[in-house]
Amino acid sequence: MQETDAELVGRARGGDGQAFEVLVRRHLGAALAVALAILPDRDAAQDVAQDAFVTALERLEELTRGEAFKGWVLRIVRNRALDRKRSITRFPQVDIGVVDPPHQGDSPERETARSELRDRLSAALTTLPEREREVLLLHDLEGWKHREIGEKMGMLEGTVRHVLFRARRMMRAELGSMEEV
Repeated sequence: MQETDAELVGRARGGDGQAFEVLVRRHLGAALAVALAILPDRDAAQDVAQDAFVTALERLEELTRGEAFKGWVLRIVRNRALDRKRSITRFPQVDIGVVDPPHQGDSPERETARSELRDRLSAALTTLPEREREVLLLHDLEGWKHREIGEKMGMLEGTVRHVLFRARRMMRAELGSMEEV
């Protein structure tokens, strides 16, 4: 049976480095998705996610409920990414390769098609407003529930549904206009 976040946090507070490593592995994908939603530069997003986990480890005693670790660390990621974004003068593209790495054994034609699709998706994602991009990535790529996204982002569940609907509609329109070019 898999240990809960609360159990792992308890062990990590007691100095068990392996427990914190499990927490990092468990939530790294979500952390990268949040960082990528704000900072579409893969390297910057990875830096922010790594920095957030270091901060989480340093401040682990401040976490009052161990079961809230995921939301807590993702708030740290979001805040760090927003801070980084404010300090960056340009707005780089999203590299979907972080979320969707190439598959081993694909034919060159299939890999070329995947690369072209990845580029189109990256370009389309950069056209979305930050909130829509973050909701879309958390829901569609990370599999978060509407309620979870609402709690993390301070929105009502109905608002999350509306933002997700609007983000998908904007992506369809943008991808459709790319085909016409």
